[in-house]
Amino acid sequence: MRESDERETPPLSVAVIIGSTREGRAGERVGHWFTERAGGRTDLELSIIDLIDFDFPAHYPAGTTEQIRDFTERVDRADAFVVITPEYNRSFPASLKQAIDFAYDEWQTKPVAFVSYGHSSSGLYAVEHLRSVFTELQTVTLRNGVAINLMDERWEDKGRAADLMLDQLGWWGLALREARARRPYVSSVS
Repeated sequence: MRESDERETPPLSVAVIIGSTREGRAGERVGHWFTERAGGRTDLELSIIDLIDFDFPAHYPAGTTEQIRDFTERVDRADAFVVITPEYNRSFPASLKQAIDFAYDEWQTKPVAFVSYGHSSSGLYAVEHLRSVFTELQTVTLRNGVAINLMDERWEDKGRAADLMLDQLGWWGLALREARARRPYVSSVS
């Protein structure tokens, strides 16, 4: 891409979703590290969606609440996503699944990258389950991500993996944003 083309392209809107709401969670620390790492980029405009800030209903309501509307509008405005997830019992937390399910069309044709954390598996079981969920929502999930073993004190050294993931997220995000602008996505069979 020519330098003049880069200046004309608005930054990609990336929502960083912190998926854990557990007391004492590491998600906030991981999210802070990640957004600091990505913060210097001019091609991305990051916003944090921390699920701990939402008061979602315990049961799926018949009508949309203000909190659900706020969440789905923020998902809709984003061009791409980075999901920060722990691994709980070899999967991702219920709080994240609940939030994902509140949106549907808002996810479609957008890329999703993962930053996972845990112990020996570094959260990779959670990511594999999330790939299935996001595939059903017709997103593009990135192969490369960041996997952090919380028992390894040097996990902050994962910066190169984060940079590669963000480069790929930027590529997919721009490609899909341009495609959505050119033609509507066919999401179901009539």
